[in-house]
Amino acid sequence: MAIPTRSASRGDIHAHLVGGGIAALASAAYLIRDGGVPGGNITIYEETAKLGGSLDGSGSAKPGYVIRGGRMFTYEAYTCTFDLLSQIPTLDDPSKTVSDDIHAFNEEHIPHSNARLVRGGEKVDVSVLGFSNQDRLDLIELMAVSEDKLGAKRIEDMFQPSFFKTNFWYMWVTTFAFQPWHSAVELKRYLQRFIQEFPRIHTLAGVRRTRYNQYDSIVLPVTNWLKAQGVKFETGMRVTDLDFKYGPAGKAVERLQVVHNGKSQQIAVGEQDLVFVTNGSMTTASSLGSNSKPAPLHPKDGKTDGSWALWETLAAKHPEFGRPAAFNSRIDESKWLSFTTTMTDPIFFELMEKFTCNVAGTGGLVTFTDSNWLMSVVLAAQPHFIGQPDNIKVFWGYGLFVDQIGNFVKKKMSDCSGEELMTELIGHLRFDAHKASILKASNCIPCMMPFITSQFMPRVAGDRPPVTPPGTHNLAFIGQYCEIPDDVVFTVEYSVRSAQTAVFTLLVLEKQVSPLYKGTHDPRVMFAAMKTLMR
Repeated sequence: MAIPTRSASRGDIHAHLVGGGIAALASAAYLIRDGGVPGGNITIYEETAKLGGSLDGSGSAKPGYVIRGGRMFTYEAYTCTFDLLSQIPTLDDPSKTVSDDIHAFNEEHIPHSNARLVRGGEKVDVSVLGFSNQDRLDLIELMAVSEDKLGAKRIEDMFQPSFFKTNFWYMWVTTFAFQPWHSAVELKRYLQRFIQEFPRIHTLAGVRRTRYNQYDSIVLPVTNWLKAQGVKFETGMRVTDLDFKYGPAGKAVERLQVVHNGKSQQIAVGEQDLVFVTNGSMTTASSLGSNSKPAPLHPKDGKTDGSWALWETLAAKHPEFGRPAAFNSRIDESKWLSFTTTMTDPIFFELMEKFTCNVAGTGGLVTFTDSNWLMSVVLAAQPHFIGQPDNIKVFWGYGLFVDQIGNFVKKKMSDCSGEELMTELIGHLRFDAHKASILKASNCIPCMMPFITSQFMPRVAGDRPPVTPPGTHNLAFIGQYCEIPDDVVFTVEYSVRSAQTAVFTLLVLEKQVSPLYKGTHDPRVMFAAMKTLMR
């Protein structure tokens, strides 16, 4: 079997993209912009009815808005993301790109949190990070030691117990959603990739946000642009397996096994064609509760989520495609619960703005360090959804320790309704005098996500497949569960980088993937970080 060069006649290439998340959408965009592949030759297969994957946002004033998670951006570290968005026009102004809009929005809403941590109903002085000398040495050692030496060690293996009570840990862990039992390698990567954030971690001044939720601000514009280029979207289409053909030079995908409307089908893959697979999903088995009911915990059953099932099927036959069990087999260590509250009265926003000294959209996460759930909330600039009525306010929050009993509501967070989550929040803020008014105006929808931090689980080399596995000539893995050296999962940047890497490699383009920002190579950044360690 000859290895296709794909350097000419790209009009004959067809691309099959499995999964409709941002990694696949970005792959399609790069195939068109940089690869010269006609949009009409690109098909995206998504098993659900909606594109965007984990970059979601939906609802209305009634029955309420829902955001499973929120994403933050930084200009320095998100080189691939802003490269992608620099080619995508906004929904309302074709002359302005999404990248332009993000820059403009953040000029209007300059981030500087005045209430990053709260304890006992009072703002904490976060200018002091709380390190001991041993903590400083442990952080420096973690950043210096090799990933091979760290192996499958957990974060808690690298530090003294007192480290997990420092102001730095509370701010870092809730900004990025780490747990003590997560991978030490992943924390090392984050420390290196975001070292420029050390001096401003207490204000989140380096964080950039989109004008609306990421579905409205990113997914919709990208999807609209792809549709205008002729890209085909097949929703309700589940890919269950890939068939390979083998030759002296290796193997290539020759067929997709799919299920559509309950019927099995086969899709042929030509000699020059490409296949991109999003393997795994952080929002698998997510479930919603309501203001009166908790969100149930649903296990992955292999029947309702094709991304994990497909990866498991492929890995069982091709060990070089990784080991999904390293990530999806420990729900109790990867789950947490978020909640989105739709408010019909501005009272809560007014109280929060007075308490934090931040207008909504200029602050950041407010974390309650004495919360048994380690609860955090953030008030975005309003409106947070396209078409959101002027009299409606929406905010988001989450908790990391969902199996702990609340401080004010004596139940596990996972067992709480939306109203009970709001009751706990009101207690931590000491807004008791306004409790009845706040609860009356609130429609809080909990969301349980069993695998939301599964990509942080301790792992070793080989657990994640390379973007383009050696010996496989037309296949790429994209998304959060492929291996990209030095970059950090649980970011939009990781997904977009996987897409850019996959397209440039499979098409043998004479182009370089957008460079990784490496603050550790900048003496000024390192000096500022070392000064911060002494606070």
